Amino acid sequence: MKEYSDYDAMGLAELVRTRQVSASELLDEAVQRAEAVQGDLNCFSVLYPDLAKQQLSKGDQTGPFAGVPFVTKDLAVAVKDAPLTNGSVSWKGHIASQDSTLTQRYRDAGLVFFGQTTSPEFGLTTTTESTLYGQTRNPWDVTRTSGGSSGGASAAVAAGVLPMAQASDGGGSIRIPAACCGLFGMKPSRGRIPMGPGRTENWNGLSTVHALSRSVRDNAALMDATHGPETGNRYQAPKPARPFLEEVSRDPKSLKIALWSTAPNGTQPDEDAAAGLAATAKLLEDLGHTVVEASPKIDGEAISKAALFTISANIAAMIDDRAEITGRQPEEGELEPITLAMSTLGRTVPMVELAKANNLFNENAITFETFLNEGGYDLILTPTLSRTPEQLGVMALTANPESMGAAVASFSPHCPFFNQIGAPAMSVPLHWTPPSEEAPQGLPIGMMFGGRYGSEALLYSLAGQLERAQPWAHRRPPVWAG
Repeated sequence: MKEYSDYDAMGLAELVRTRQVSASELLDEAVQRAEAVQGDLNCFSVLYPDLAKQQLSKGDQTGPFAGVPFVTKDLAVAVKDAPLTNGSVSWKGHIASQDSTLTQRYRDAGLVFFGQTTSPEFGLTTTTESTLYGQTRNPWDVTRTSGGSSGGASAAVAAGVLPMAQASDGGGSIRIPAACCGLFGMKPSRGRIPMGPGRTENWNGLSTVHALSRSVRDNAALMDATHGPETGNRYQAPKPARPFLEEVSRDPKSLKIALWSTAPNGTQPDEDAAAGLAATAKLLEDLGHTVVEASPKIDGEAISKAALFTISANIAAMIDDRAEITGRQPEEGELEPITLAMSTLGRTVPMVELAKANNLFNENAITFETFLNEGGYDLILTPTLSRTPEQLGVMALTANPESMGAAVASFSPHCPFFNQIGAPAMSVPLHWTPPSEEAPQGLPIGMMFGGRYGSEALLYSLAGQLERAQPWAHRRPPVWAG
């Protein structure tokens, strides 16, 4: 099916709906493509086409994506009867006994699950490398990371296996892989997309779930199909005035956008990222928007410390939860070195520090929206990455802790801020470096836009305008399934 790659998920669904192709044919195509790139990219933790065939045999595919192949990430989102290891040796052999709330909403939208993409252990780094599954490679340059922690998803979509994939984001893990692989990625507002049924938030609210995709409309339509309250929600993102999909085709009004180049921790974009930022600012101005260099005043050291304490405490709790189920603590070698160090830190953080961390996140949310309000800004623009996708091995949880920590802190330093304040942010594939011997098609560097809590509609509207002005879906990396 040579034309498979010419369609996004909504396009494939239309083919099924008009009987130009069957859901079984799409499944076969996706599985074949997954198998074709797995050796080069190592982006799947498991493929389970038999479960997909069982799903299709029930014949109840309805919804906007009826019959479209889909994959989830090996982290927290469960598909009944499929493996879920969270990228960790300590979870090896675990099979999900029920669907996540989000999984059921995906089923209701008609998506067909045939596999799972790789994640680093517990999603703890910005590359997708693990002791359990090895290194996931970038289809634009296989010596480099595809991003983390949703790097399996980004590699699979960028290589043409499927048009979109589920992803999650606790510190940039949707936006970073999207930027590394030339895709569109949206991190939703806290409380927008369900995370149940066991609990409705993760990492004290820092983590959210959604997807990355080649087209903006797929991303928006998927959010339309999955957003909304779930049982036990303690907070809910504002209900949109109309479907997010409608926003994609509507050009926004003339916007005032703050350009924030130096990250809270002091990191500045390198030459490649700065070139992308300048080109994006010019594109925005050509489209009638106003771009002003300005940024909120944020204590980068304080928020980094607060995030480390929060995540470490949650990792320690997750390890304890697993130990209670299995009846034993992880044995030596079942946790990666930096994971183990973080869990140890999590057990020693004074309770008052977690309260201070939460207070600081709230204060920064107020600071950010006050900055937007006082300056009359609609959105803020930053580079998603401060440099091109990093070489594999540098940011792995088995690397030297000191050098790994420095590399992670400087790689995508603006991203975690939007997790900490609970606001939405998107990475848009607007810049590629010049071709080189290692990357003959160039390397992507995404540009990130963030807004007020609940402002996904505005972000989708701008993303649609940018996609029409400077399309990216035609770009294909050297490793391509088709």
